[in-house]
Amino acid sequence: MVAELLKAQPEIALFASLALGYLIGSIKIGPIQLGGVCGTLIVALLLGQTGARIAPDLKNIAFALFIFALGFTGGPQFFANIGRGWRYGLLSIVEIVSVLVLVMIAVAVLHLDAGTAAGLLAGAATESAVIGTASEAVAKLGFGDAETLRLQANIVTAYSVSYLFGLITIVLFTSQFAALLMRVNLRDEAERVWRQLGGGDSLEEGKRLAAPALVGRAFRVGRAAGVAVGAFEAQYGHNLTVEQIERGGAPLAVTPELALAAGDFVLVNGRREALVAAAPALGDEVASGHGFSTALADTVDVVLTRKDAHGATIRQLRERADPAQGRGVYIAAVTRLETRVPALPGTELNRGDVLTLVGAKADVMRGAQRLGYILPATLKTDFVYLGLGVLIGMAIGRLSGTFGGMTLALGTGGGCLLSGLLFGWIRSRYPVVGSLPSAAAQILKDFGLATFIAAVGLSAGPDAIKLVREYGLALPIVGILMVLVPGLLSLWVGRMLLKLDPVTLLGAIAGQQCSTPAISALVGVTGNSTPVIGYTITYALSNILLPLMGPVVVGLAAKFAL
Repeated sequence: MVAELLKAQPEIALFASLALGYLIGSIKIGPIQLGGVCGTLIVALLLGQTGARIAPDLKNIAFALFIFALGFTGGPQFFANIGRGWRYGLLSIVEIVSVLVLVMIAVAVLHLDAGTAAGLLAGAATESAVIGTASEAVAKLGFGDAETLRLQANIVTAYSVSYLFGLITIVLFTSQFAALLMRVNLRDEAERVWRQLGGGDSLEEGKRLAAPALVGRAFRVGRAAGVAVGAFEAQYGHNLTVEQIERGGAPLAVTPELALAAGDFVLVNGRREALVAAAPALGDEVASGHGFSTALADTVDVVLTRKDAHGATIRQLRERADPAQGRGVYIAAVTRLETRVPALPGTELNRGDVLTLVGAKADVMRGAQRLGYILPATLKTDFVYLGLGVLIGMAIGRLSGTFGGMTLALGTGGGCLLSGLLFGWIRSRYPVVGSLPSAAAQILKDFGLATFIAAVGLSAGPDAIKLVREYGLALPIVGILMVLVPGLLSLWVGRMLLKLDPVTLLGAIAGQQCSTPAISALVGVTGNSTPVIGYTITYALSNILLPLMGPVVVGLAAKFAL
């Protein structure tokens, strides 16, 4: 009865796969969490035994939207990191080359078909997008329908098996084993990096909600009487701002030339460490705030587009700024690839970063105009831009070439990925066109990928058990090796050749593997977010390069099999 219902209404199987899959994926055992995509695939493989199938057109549309949105959101960071992030980017190259070599060794030793080989790459590298690009490449091999479906089913099955073991391996490697090999204490190393970036004397001080990084305090002027406002602010590196002054019960217009007088009540905003240092020289703090609003007045998100700010630290950005232009503007947070990077004085900024500015409204608006463009609080998507981008991606995907007797074609997936990169980069340079709010882009990525995975899982269901029986433990073992070998190579290259610190190096290794659970576990072990600095660079590169390897693996494996 259930099987007949699912076959008659496959949309039930689709949404059941999404609901149950994300429920299973949310279960966390220690640092290990499958995630919604893998959970969806597992449920879809089971429901696929009933014969329920999703129309291929829906699957293709879902994947095109997902892969375009992936490129669109990663475009600015991808191009920003190609040049300045070369040290970390080298680790992504290590990942690409080593997994490609390992896959081809597995093909030769185990006599894997093209689908199984591509599935191993997707699963061990925990990069679900490879499933789509590889599936399209299989369809272009010229086999009959039955053989094509079998190979595409093998991609999904090999992915599901190797993904689980690859996920566990990368989480344990980055958060536990690598530190033992390097003989370091990750928490101590993370605190050292935190201090180097200007985070203060304590690892926890930047995390406590009771002690935020940016604060406002009211004082009664004492020892600072006679000092001009501008000179007082300069003494503390312009990391604090005298926002309001009340003298004799009347407010005064605050200018840099105005001299403070004994008994003045002043409101000072700025970085907490600067206020702590300035308090003894300023006077007694007024516990009640003297009627001032000590909350920082305004907050605005700005996309950093200024060319000379790329690669500069937050401290350098403030030092280079004209005091009058930078006065009262503070960077409270840095978001890169939808991940928070610690906003410390020593944090390097990249074009495409989203900076959260705080301060008085006039100040943050002035700062936003000089740094980039304000991220518009809009819920509208420019469907002209989106539709044009996908169409161009499909056109690019039709291009093909022959290399060494092997025909390679990007397909819709690879074409839309490259188109998304280009359109995302254009959007970052010319913000007046191509609105695709981050929430809209995220739903395109999440729903598009989950729908695609559910569709291929349902179609692969009947063939999944056959492949597992054929190879047994070989697939999990190869999946583990495809994580350990690149990880160990990157560990050696990062420490011996690139001289990277252990914390950001391990973050970069998690990023080259595109593993969100790994970086989450690593942040938990280190106690702060410093590993994210390395993670975002390699994640941006590997997230683009790995899907493009899908057609390459399919082409090479098919040629070896002949």
